Amino acid sequence: MRLVVTGGGTGGHTYPALTTVRALQARLAATGGTLDVLWVGTADSLEARVAAGAGIRFASVATGKIRRSANPLKMISPANIKDMVRVPLGVLQARRIISGFRPDVVLATGGYVAVPVGLAARLTRRPLVVHEQTVRLGLANRSLARRATRVAVSSESTLPLLPEAARATAVVTGNPVRPEVLSGQADKAVQVLGLAGFDRDRPTVYVTGGAQGSQQINTLVRDILPWLLSHANVIHQCGPANLADLQQHTATLSADLAPRYLLTGYVGPELPDVLALADVVISRSGAGTLAELTALGKAAVFVPLATSAGNEQAHNARHLHDAGAAAALLGEATPQALRDAVEPLLTNPDRRTEMARQAQKHGRPDAAERLADVVLSAAGNR
Repeated sequence: MRLVVTGGGTGGHTYPALTTVRALQARLAATGGTLDVLWVGTADSLEARVAAGAGIRFASVATGKIRRSANPLKMISPANIKDMVRVPLGVLQARRIISGFRPDVVLATGGYVAVPVGLAARLTRRPLVVHEQTVRLGLANRSLARRATRVAVSSESTLPLLPEAARATAVVTGNPVRPEVLSGQADKAVQVLGLAGFDRDRPTVYVTGGAQGSQQINTLVRDILPWLLSHANVIHQCGPANLADLQQHTATLSADLAPRYLLTGYVGPELPDVLALADVVISRSGAGTLAELTALGKAAVFVPLATSAGNEQAHNARHLHDAGAAAALLGEATPQALRDAVEPLLTNPDRRTEMARQAQKHGRPDAAERLADVVLSAAGNR
């Protein structure tokens, strides 16, 4: 089977695509088949590096980014006009690549690079599967949904938001989660990270702002840290650039609180074990984070990134908040607001357990397999 995969710009678009490719490879190998993959993306990009690391061939095309604004007149900017001119060039390049590779199906997971590749798929009459990770459709996927053979979404609540022409082809698969995330061991985290000072009778809170950290989340947690440590153990992944500053602020923790606090710039291969140990997670609310935490069934407090495209993180967080499957700081994010959201989860184990149970209801740990089914079905219906 020959597959073109496209999508990137951020990990939220790139890693679900890679996870699905791996699921397809395993599925075909189990029946004696093979998967020939070509990833089409932007040169010198995250997806280019991820494809190279996974041993997947890569081809680049031109693409253009639309800079959104609440004022339509501001969208007619020199930068937008310049980038919009690049899209037809990207379509021509992608059409040439697809015509040469002759895939059985094209999988697009969003990001601006998916637009020219998705359009080229339809021009060359190749089946196109579009996958949306967020609760609300991203701009790229919204433009491709009407042209797709199948549209896969991560949440039931996304279905009414699809263009009417796309609803008949839509299926809820969930957002693919890397299998290793689901296989963590709490005791291993304690051993590997040297958490001998942690009190296992207390809940453990994992604080993260993503690989680079979040200054906003770091500041909120710093300002309630003594109180937080009086109720819980804390693993605080702050981002490499923020480590020195937070070390200064937390050096004065009292002797009874300090052993229950681990500050680290980055959490790498041990992440699955950290997530297994965590009873509560404080984090941003990107689509990938939500997919992992709901698949694991974790109680969480979300601090949405206000500058996310289309305010998608707030929509993601609100979706779970309204269902009782998470708490979210949807108004002003203050230390007191964070404390008010976290406190019931630390002081009331039943409340924490119920939120985790509701979160798990929204999780789809088999999302990669479901999306693989859709891709295989589309390829067989050429």
